[in-house]
Amino acid sequence: MSLQGAAGADELIFYVNGRKIIEKHADPEQMLLSYLRKRLHLTGTKYGCGGGGCGACTVMISTYEPASKKIRHYSANACLLPICSLYGVAVTTVEGVGSTKSRVHPVQERLAKCHGSQCGFCTPGMVMSIYTLLRNYPEPTSEQMTAALAGNLCRCTGYRPILDACKTFCKESVCCQSKASGKCCLDHEEDLFDKEEKISTRLFSPDEFQPLDPTQELIFPPELMRMAENQPKRTLVFHGERMTWISPVNLDELLDLKAAHPKAPLVVGNTIVGPQMKFGGMFHPIVFSPARIPDLNVVKYTDDGLTLGAACSLSLVKDILRNAISKLPEEKTKIFYAVLKQLRTLGGEQIRNVASLGGNVVSRKSTSDLNPILAASNCMLNLASRGRKRQIPLSDIFADGVGNNTIMPEEILVSVHIPHSRKGEYISAFRQAPRRENALPIANAGMRVLFEEGTDKIKDLSIFYGGAASTTVHAKQTCWTLIGRHWNEQMLDEASRLILKEIALPGSACGGKVEYKNTLIVSFFYRFFLEVLQSLKTMDSCHYPGIPMEYESVLQDFQTKMPQSIQIYQDVDQSQSPQDPVGRPIMHQSGIKHATGEAVYIDDLPSVDGELFLAVVTSSRAHAKIISVDTSEALKGPGVFDIITADDVPATNEFHYSSDPEIIFARNKVICVGQIVCAVVADSDVHAKQAAAKVKIKYEVLEPVILTIEEAIKHNSFFEPKRKLEEGNVDQAFETVDGILEGEVHIGGQEHFYMETQSVLAIPRGEDKEMDLFVSTQHPAFIQEMVAASLGVPANRIMCHVKRVGGAFGGKILKAGLLASVAAVAANKTNRAVRLILSRGDDMLITGGRHPFIGKYKVGFMNDGRIRAVDAKYYVNGGCTPDESVLVAEVSLLKMDNAYKIPNLRCSAYACKTNLPSNTAFRGFGFPQSALVTETWITDIADKTGLSPEKIREINMYKEDEQTPFKQKFDPQNLVRCWNECMEKSAYHSRKTAVEEFNKQNYWKKKGIAIVPMKFPFGLGTRYLSQAAALVHIYTDGSVLLTHGGIELGQGIHTKMIQVASRELNIPMSYIHFRETSTTTVPNACASVGSAGTDVNGMAVKDACQTLMKRLQPIINKNPKGNWNDWIKEAFEQSVSLSATGYFRGYNENMDWEKGEGQPFTYFLYGAACSEVEINCLTGDHKNLQTDIVMDIGCSINPAVDIGQAGPQTSSVQHGCTSLSD
Repeated sequence: MSLQGAAGADELIFYVNGRKIIEKHADPEQMLLSYLRKRLHLTGTKYGCGGGGCGACTVMISTYEPASKKIRHYSANACLLPICSLYGVAVTTVEGVGSTKSRVHPVQERLAKCHGSQCGFCTPGMVMSIYTLLRNYPEPTSEQMTAALAGNLCRCTGYRPILDACKTFCKESVCCQSKASGKCCLDHEEDLFDKEEKISTRLFSPDEFQPLDPTQELIFPPELMRMAENQPKRTLVFHGERMTWISPVNLDELLDLKAAHPKAPLVVGNTIVGPQMKFGGMFHPIVFSPARIPDLNVVKYTDDGLTLGAACSLSLVKDILRNAISKLPEEKTKIFYAVLKQLRTLGGEQIRNVASLGGNVVSRKSTSDLNPILAASNCMLNLASRGRKRQIPLSDIFADGVGNNTIMPEEILVSVHIPHSRKGEYISAFRQAPRRENALPIANAGMRVLFEEGTDKIKDLSIFYGGAASTTVHAKQTCWTLIGRHWNEQMLDEASRLILKEIALPGSACGGKVEYKNTLIVSFFYRFFLEVLQSLKTMDSCHYPGIPMEYESVLQDFQTKMPQSIQIYQDVDQSQSPQDPVGRPIMHQSGIKHATGEAVYIDDLPSVDGELFLAVVTSSRAHAKIISVDTSEALKGPGVFDIITADDVPATNEFHYSSDPEIIFARNKVICVGQIVCAVVADSDVHAKQAAAKVKIKYEVLEPVILTIEEAIKHNSFFEPKRKLEEGNVDQAFETVDGILEGEVHIGGQEHFYMETQSVLAIPRGEDKEMDLFVSTQHPAFIQEMVAASLGVPANRIMCHVKRVGGAFGGKILKAGLLASVAAVAANKTNRAVRLILSRGDDMLITGGRHPFIGKYKVGFMNDGRIRAVDAKYYVNGGCTPDESVLVAEVSLLKMDNAYKIPNLRCSAYACKTNLPSNTAFRGFGFPQSALVTETWITDIADKTGLSPEKIREINMYKEDEQTPFKQKFDPQNLVRCWNECMEKSAYHSRKTAVEEFNKQNYWKKKGIAIVPMKFPFGLGTRYLSQAAALVHIYTDGSVLLTHGGIELGQGIHTKMIQVASRELNIPMSYIHFRETSTTTVPNACASVGSAGTDVNGMAVKDACQTLMKRLQPIINKNPKGNWNDWIKEAFEQSVSLSATGYFRGYNENMDWEKGEGQPFTYFLYGAACSEVEINCLTGDHKNLQTDIVMDIGCSINPAVDIGQAGPQTSSVQHGCTSLSD
């Protein structure tokens, strides 16, 4: 078939949420995600990463198979699904599951009521993964549930409350009662707290949940059934603006097409071609979709194995292999078992449901977990081209590395034959990745050995590795050399040397982690050696003794299981009114809307008439002079409206908050990769990005290019001021100590990875230079200030609105202001609304994250463990502009003591100026880095003195009325209490003894246990940064509108503010509504940072409510038996103002750096945590076995929210959090 014969485009017919969609102009480049959001205005499905890695865009796909008369439901990533692949299928989005306008589905209800959403951006994807599983298995096992969620990321919750919701659907008990003791952790509730304390472990009530009723779900559209059964299959052709999609129905037709267009790729799940086109700049004018061809979907059992069609999904392959293993003798299924093992952790469910076996093979990616084991197992590929069919070993396609051309361009992979294993044959697959599921491997391997019958003499050997080169590699020479050797220690020694010589990576190899990968290459083979030895023992224990008992545990991989947890908090006093919600575990006010997809984020806002989309053009050089910017080709692109540069900024382009400016558009030079040079505005985001890629910038590289802290120190490149803290006489103390240790700790940076990328919608209002800005930010007043300055207008013309933010963690303050200014300048120039939604790649390129950190220390100590002196220097990598880096350096100094009294201290902090994107605020704000350095030298001292680390911590812990190195007084009794309770409730000493015993009995697996205290000072350093305001209106029907300056980032601040208002006004929470945070209602609000939002805004809300109640009190006194509505009506008729502002001046905080003393913090929070982990010393694989946390958080306004905020560090724990009261 030729393209000329396919000139007329077909209509695309599919269903979405029971509604028929007929798309007459289907574009092959359009993914389902953008179609749902832009065309159908179904914005519940979110854009998180665009590459199928986060699950925020999960939908359910349903198909009907006429032959079996069965309907199949499966989850998939909408961001990778081309709409052209959806012919004849039914799509269900979160809106189709349930809504507040119709019926909230049990999945949605339980996720919300179990507090499984915080920022809520990932929640619709979670709902769809769980919902799809329940459509297939109404009573799933816990293993099925954890597998279903493996492809979904959450940055807020730590997953515990999400799993709590999931457990309510599982048929078997997932309580720890199933342990051998038969006891539940809840049985020991009385042991966990003092008897006089009123405690609770219930964060939600399962009695409230509506039952799951499968009969109430959407049915599969009958029309699609009729289409599948009655319509003859025909070739489908779809023409887009730049691409043509052809879906043939038989193999001959596909072979003709491939012969005519050999470079055209085959697309089944789009999990390889899609990311290549989206992120790799690759483009294909023609693609073929072979998913409907029977030959490519074959499943054939043969006498010697199993033949699987190349278009079979990995989930289908997984099910087929599992079925085969259950029916065939073990001797024949060793290959099946090894392949199945890799499939369990390859991607998430959403990826496996659409990714094809053939695509995985022919992509020849180094990161494929399947190819090494398939190649090692002598699998065969069945290839076809026009007039020719042939079969080749799968291993052949890796023979010459990445340049291999074994498969000809015009050939199609039709199927893969996986053979049965034989007697005397042993097969294993290995992988090591940063996470157990849904993560690309660092390295993987497939290994097979065949012995001569009845012996341990090697007859055939295959060893393949992934991650060690640009594609899967074969240790061919090693295997040839070892044939004829016996399987013993001598062979192992020789094999290890040969493998490293043949496969080992050079130090300069791309991808990094070279030393680790080289270790894994040998470790995988050693693990295989042990497995085979143990198998030989099973076969003949007389001749083959197996392996030492202490080695056996390393043969067991860590498994992902449904974690168990208990959360304990101090309950409200019995005398508290039942109507008073403060101190109770109240569901997040937006929880249900999060779960139904009705919660609106910036890119969910409806399009504005004439709206333009903005794409940024960024620097590709770290430090360079801009010679020229050629925009001519970009301006010719379809839909392009204009190019925005620094020349278009009406007023301020550079903001001098300190000596070095923060810059909107680079003008003459660039100072980091990712700096914004200009921007393109066009009629669609696709056109804007295509045009941005065509802008050509010429550079002249400038020196020096400084990237690391070490280079900054060498070039004396620092931001001012440098900070120093000193107490006591350090030099004299060092002369009197028993021991001195010195060291360095290097800590890498970290991406914020907020689920909602940086997002702005700027709408010019057409008169008086007014502009509305809808921004995903922690600091609307700062956005207002920057945009007003850049446009040269008073701040009162700029209105910034924030409903909610899909995660921030410190990353949406200054950089959000610069990006809002980019959009505002574009909107000002074009006089059109401009939408700027950063792609995940651009977001990670342009924005900084947590500061890389180097701590250099010299510590003097006594033999009894007392620390007498510390001399330390801290360096943070600030990036190319100051941002918050000097503040982060200051905080790292002020909090470096953590929980320990250090009598003699000299500590300096430097913010390094480098050519990286500016690093910025991040949860903890310098404390995690400096505390890690401190805890490092604590354990070093334990090593030197022979004392235990917990003993060193106890000896040096603040104990009585104390003062910090900067002379701020505080009472540490709650620190000591947290420590003692954590020590007791975690059963630390008995567990440490058990850990030591385990380590004696196991050689390659080891356990570790540690307990660490924490003192976390609360405060923002100066009074004006903690001021807050609120505005409360009471309407004549008694309803209340509440506004304050805090931002909902997932921390539940609006829920808590409503709780506060409910208490103060003595009315139900249902009477109170919060609409948005806006500079039009609360001016000059401070940023929602540093865990201060609830504290300071709560004071302002309280003040406003008390003002109103003071006005209402005479009316209440006059009519004490009246109700709220009566009093409000009477107040209005008496002309009593029913609107009030509330204000909180802020805490009196200050720090004098010249004197090295002050009161920079208002109060101190305390905690202690105990964690037990297990590590595989061969591979570095590890598992958190149990974590116990005791936290003093004062009087919790909402325990469910506060435990949720403390919990992200305890996602796989046996015990959760304990909240104490002051």
